[in-house]
Amino acid sequence: MRVKEKMEGDIAVLTVSGNMMGGPDTSELHEKVKSLISDGLKKVVIDLKGVKWMNSSGLGVLMACMSSLQQAEGQLKLASVTEKVKSIFMITKLIDLFDTYENAERAVAKFIEEAG
Repeated sequence: MRVKEKMEGDIAVLTVSGNMMGGPDTSELHEKVKSLISDGLKKVVIDLKGVKWMNSSGLGVLMACMSSLQQAEGQLKLASVTEKVKSIFMITKLIDLFDTYENAERAVAKFIEEAG
């Protein structure tokens, strides 16, 4: 699993690729989010377009990212959730918990709209 970071103003876009199956790779995503929070960034988009599969550990990391951001009075938006990953959200009934968008651009636009 790889995580690429891109800044759009005060919004961090983290593009994840590979499988989110737990272990040190997956926890790297949460560490990255915590690092952004400590840098004062509170708006994060996690773009999942490159994620082919995710298990409960991967889901747990997304929950941890959201929780960390909420505690810091920040927000998390998910983008480009694939059908396979979306099915896991549906099964676990977590689909309503996450703010999801078709792509990263729309998620960023929503942050800008909410701020304006």
